[in-house]
Amino acid sequence: MKINSTELQNNFGKYLMLAAQEDIIITRNGMEIAKLSAVRDAVSDRGAAPGTVIDVMEKAEVYGYGGRKASYEEFLELTKDTEDRYEYIDGEIYLLASPKTTHQIALTELFVIFYNWFQGKECVPLVAPYDITLRRNPENINVVQPDIMVICDLEEKLDEKDYYKGVPALVVEIISEGTRSKDLIKKLDLYMSCGVREYWIVNPINREVTVYHFEDKNISGNITYKKPEIAQSYIFEGLSVELGRIFK
Repeated sequence: MKINSTELQNNFGKYLMLAAQEDIIITRNGMEIAKLSAVRDAVSDRGAAPGTVIDVMEKAEVYGYGGRKASYEEFLELTKDTEDRYEYIDGEIYLLASPKTTHQIALTELFVIFYNWFQGKECVPLVAPYDITLRRNPENINVVQPDIMVICDLEEKLDEKDYYKGVPALVVEIISEGTRSKDLIKKLDLYMSCGVREYWIVNPINREVTVYHFEDKNISGNITYKKPEIAQSYIFEGLSVELGRIFK
C-alpha cells in the first residue's frame, strides 16, 4: 500500500494497525521516502535481533539477549552502574550518542523559551537527561529521555527516590538522521498510547517543527511549521516559538 506523508500524519493510528498486515510505503511529492513495517520485518531489515541494544544510528548491535526482547529487569541491571544514556522501548534498548551542535543550539534556545513562558505557572519544563517511565499497560514498561518535557503534576507524582512517575503533558524530541525513525514512528506511537497530550518534533535538518495534538490516544490534529514561521501549542494557549530563533 502507498500513502502520502500527510495522510500518514493525519491517520497514524489507522496505518500503524494496517502495517501489521502489509508494508505501508510513504511518499512525499510523488517520491517514496519511507516504509512502515511490522516490528518483525523492521528488525530483520536492520540486521539486529529483537531485544538488542541499538545505538542512536540504529545500525550497530551493541548488546543482545539471545534473539529475544530484553525484560525491564534486564534493562535496569544493564543501566544501574553506568553513566551512559539509554532508552528502553518495547523490549529494545537504545544507547544514546552525544548530540551534534545543531541539536544543542535548538535545544538550548527552545528550553529558554519554554522556561521563561512557564514561569509562575503550574506546569514545569524539564530538560534531558531525565528518565520518563511510560506504560502502555501494566506489562509494557518503557523508559525514554525526551529532550524537553512539560510536567503538570510533578509534586504529586514524585516517588520516594525523587523520580517522576507520571505522564508529561507535552514532550519535545529534536531529531537527527539517526533518530528519525525512532522519533517519528516508535516514540510518536508510544507518547500517543500513554497519555501525552502534545508532541513536538523539531527537525534542524529541514528547519521545521511538527506539533501533534493527541486526544483519546489518537492524533486529533497536527501542523508543520517552517522557518521563519511561529510554532503554536495546542494545549498551552499563548505558548509560541519563532523558528528563526531555534534554527540559526
